[in-house]
Amino acid sequence: MQAPIIGVLALQGAFESHQQRLGELGAPTRQIRTPADLAAVDALVMPGGESTTMSKLLVTSGLFDPIAQRISSGMPVFGTCAGMILLSTEVLDGRPDQLSFAAIDITVQRNGYGRQLDSFETEITVPSFGADAAPFHGVFIRAPKVIRFGDGVAVVAEHDGIPVILRQAAITVASFHPELVGDHRLHAEFLNSLTRTPSHAETS
Repeated sequence: MQAPIIGVLALQGAFESHQQRLGELGAPTRQIRTPADLAAVDALVMPGGESTTMSKLLVTSGLFDPIAQRISSGMPVFGTCAGMILLSTEVLDGRPDQLSFAAIDITVQRNGYGRQLDSFETEITVPSFGADAAPFHGVFIRAPKVIRFGDGVAVVAEHDGIPVILRQAAITVASFHPELVGDHRLHAEFLNSLTRTPSHAETS
């Protein structure tokens, strides 16, 4: 079976770090800036950055509608920090013109953990790694906070009782930046989930 090609949204934010983590795992990647780029990939990573800026760039690049269509067709997406905001159903404190894909049934508060000066790092226990696994080092930079999640959303990990990794169907989100540390386990879990479904190339 052909290895899935992972697109990394490259309009703004920490996309190169995500691409590096995926490449270290041997995954073929492609930076996504146009609808033509998107058509060639099987899954998408939406990185951290500035969510209102990314929302505008998704529209001006012509990518918003094609991504929305691919998500509705079941394309797997891994969104981190700003990527979580863009994938959520409801965004508190967002700009009135800020768009989101409503791909995962959660409500998030932008900068819910505080501004840049309130950024922090902490250890996160991820049960899916196994009972004896080391925690994941989470880097929270102007991170969104999950205020509500729907019945169909699985909480993968929490910090201080608040969900920080969640999953619904093919959508996975994290409120922190897993790409900024040398730990590949969250990216590996995302890649492993793709091997259970046919690649876009095989179905198109």
